[in-house]
Amino acid sequence: MCSDHTAGHRTGPPPGTGTDPTPGTDHPPGIDHTQTPVLDALVAYRDRREFGFTPPGHKRARGVDPDVRAVLGDAVFYGDVLASGGLDDRRTRWRVLERAEQLMADAVHAEHTYFSTCGSSLSVKAAMLTVASPGESLLISRDAHKSVVAGLILSGIEPVWLEPQWDEERHLAHPPSADTVARAFAARPDARGVLITSPTPYGAAADLNTIAGICHHHGRPLIVDEAWGAHLPFHPDLPAWAMDAGADVCVTSIHKMGSGLEQGSVFHLQGDLIDPAALASRADLLGTTSPSVLIYAGIDGWRRQMVRHGRQLLGDALALAATTRQAIETVDSLHVEDRADFCGPGLAHDFDPLPTVIDLAEPGLTGYRVADWLRTHHRVDVHLSDHRRIGAQLTHADDEESTDRLVLALRDLVEHAEELQPPEKVAVPSSSDLRLTQEIPPRDAYFARTEDVALHRAHGRIAAEMLTPYPPGIPVALPGERLTEPVLTYLRTGIAAGMNLPDAADPSLRTVRVVRGR
Repeated sequence: MCSDHTAGHRTGPPPGTGTDPTPGTDHPPGIDHTQTPVLDALVAYRDRREFGFTPPGHKRARGVDPDVRAVLGDAVFYGDVLASGGLDDRRTRWRVLERAEQLMADAVHAEHTYFSTCGSSLSVKAAMLTVASPGESLLISRDAHKSVVAGLILSGIEPVWLEPQWDEERHLAHPPSADTVARAFAARPDARGVLITSPTPYGAAADLNTIAGICHHHGRPLIVDEAWGAHLPFHPDLPAWAMDAGADVCVTSIHKMGSGLEQGSVFHLQGDLIDPAALASRADLLGTTSPSVLIYAGIDGWRRQMVRHGRQLLGDALALAATTRQAIETVDSLHVEDRADFCGPGLAHDFDPLPTVIDLAEPGLTGYRVADWLRTHHRVDVHLSDHRRIGAQLTHADDEESTDRLVLALRDLVEHAEELQPPEKVAVPSSSDLRLTQEIPPRDAYFARTEDVALHRAHGRIAAEMLTPYPPGIPVALPGERLTEPVLTYLRTGIAAGMNLPDAADPSLRTVRVVRGR
């Protein structure tokens, strides 16, 4: 079903009357996926030779420093116009953005879609604030991204943490099980809804169909942070995407696995458990009043690309990923995590093979040092790195040339493995030791009076900051959690091995920010 929140209000050019060029997909009359309302409006703006005595001050590149123009090119600045009073008229009567959102909603089988130029970090906060109010509780998977914790701090929502499914052998967390969600609702029937991260940055996916059914049995909505799943709706061999699985709100990053620009995000809505106007209002409350038309255009164009060619592009990407995985597996001592490693009882429900995760346990290397070495010696950047893995993200943009470069770099890496042995082994705790106790709400701890104490004095104190290895950005310690020796040792040894802890007041962790007197 397409988004209907703009129906009957268009005063500009109609969205078209063509049919979807993708075989086997039905669309309501009037839906023409060959159109790109934002891109089309940019072309019209150019062709009309409009000139604005408005922001942005560079006035379509005229005022940009020549050195900047030489690097970025004029096209960036020609497309950087006001969203209203530029791309659209001052009252947005052409409904350029809304028509683009309507097309996106139809493309992915949602009822409503909203674009965001502030990344999924904003979108997930908007979803949280729509489902729960300050002081109310929300069931949240503890493997949530730091942006979710930021949402808790801003909103005052009480988290009820859902334990991930923990692979003790690989020291890796997968999304919570449906049974975990059911037990949490039984213990906390007052919870306003559930927030699950699926897929994870490692490609592990939750049983969203069953979890959505549990939520709806209780009359509560399911929010899915699907930032890493923008591609999922467009190929049947990928894990089920959140809207098809019955989720109520889904947040996804077009810039991660899609072709959009950085910060391009959308959130989708269906069902009657969440008011579309409330969700739009929360997004407006948090978002910028100066959205980037360039980011909108990237989202708009990517939707058309996927509707027209997505199945072929992603099919080719999956085939390339399979051959690349096989090639890496032949590299001595390296192992590519596969479905058999990630899925099964007590593990993930499903698996996306495109985030190619490479285990470095056998050569005894850390992902931190390997990531640095690959960048220095082969100019190859990997997506994530942890105490024993790197993640090389493959998308529909890859080809044999790019994947051959990755495999060649990994072969060279193994030949130099002895040079990269970590100076200190990362002391990764067991799942039970890694889990900290939430003593006070994140908001209260974050805004409390604080003090910075030496690392060796932080044991037993209540954290007043997030301590987040990045990437992928899943906090080890949250404001309000009581710090323990195993977790502090893990972070200390991780930093010695190359872990990045950017959100700590002291990224070197010589000191830790804690709640004063607690």
